[in-house]
Amino acid sequence: MPNLEAKKAIVAEIAEKMKNAQGAVVVDYRGLNVAEVTELRSKAREQGVEYKVYKNAMMRFAAQEAGLEGLLPSLTGPNAIAFCESDAVATAKLMADFAKDHEKLEIKAGVVEGKVIDAAGVGQLAKMPSRDELVAMTLRGLNAPIAGLVNVLNGTIKGLVVALGQIADQKREEAA
Repeated sequence: MPNLEAKKAIVAEIAEKMKNAQGAVVVDYRGLNVAEVTELRSKAREQGVEYKVYKNAMMRFAAQEAGLEGLLPSLTGPNAIAFCESDAVATAKLMADFAKDHEKLEIKAGVVEGKVIDAAGVGQLAKMPSRDELVAMTLRGLNAPIAGLVNVLNGTIKGLVVALGQIADQKREEAA
């Protein structure tokens, strides 16, 4: 039965993506036209997010295989799933932002580092800073004390130069 083997391979592929993804979001795309879906796919690619439509039966088997049984209730109707292996927040932000602009896109559930969350949890996750933003904030925090030290040392050196300049002026006046 080659058809059964092909389906098993697809289920294994979906399960592997679910296991490896830092973040995943299940959405109901019903009501979106072709141009909107194309726009969503394009934005997903730009952000390193994979957006796919699979049959619900295959997604259910894959969710069970990945140990994500909490996704099963949300796998009804026309669904798509977005995966991101590098940033859990990126997927949630992408889908939440797109859903704001396109009311027909409904967020159903999500997965963050192997834990199933509901639509409200995806919304909360979307409000968090992305990985890149967190790294930038951390680097700014680490850089602040160093910048302060440089300013203090620079001020001390500047004060020394001014004092030496005044002493030199004073010596010139005394010599004249």
